[in-house]
Amino acid sequence: MKRLFMIMATLLATQAFAGEAQPVGEDPQIERRLNVLAEDLRCLVCQNESLAGSHAELAEDLRREIRDQMKQGKDDKQVVEYLVARYGDFVLYKPPFKPLTLVLWLGPLFFLLVGGMVWWTVLKRRRAQPEGVANTQARAEAARILEGKSE
Repeated sequence: MKRLFMIMATLLATQAFAGEAQPVGEDPQIERRLNVLAEDLRCLVCQNESLAGSHAELAEDLRREIRDQMKQGKDDKQVVEYLVARYGDFVLYKPPFKPLTLVLWLGPLFFLLVGGMVWWTVLKRRRAQPEGVANTQARAEAARILEGKSE
């Protein structure tokens, strides 16, 4: 029984080190270009995964389409332009700075400024509040308790 367990554990351990098989195309240069280009493109199904790392069927179709366009002699820029024309700027991990993506680029700065203004307003109001009678009494009580314990 122990021997069977050891054999099973060994077989499972060897699978853990196995890498994922990369498809080898007819032209290794096109495959290298495809892999580099696909790292900068977003999978339309997975959204937070690059086209190179996605296993979705649409990602496989897009990689096949990119491969076909590269075989037709199109350069990387033309392939990206084709994908953007077909799927929009969403397919790019680094969308261009233009009116449609203005919120995407300036949104974080806007929220940082709004947060800073709220923080400054709260601090200003807190400093402007006069020290009330309740605060004075609470401090006197706290001082009396602390003096009593230190003796």
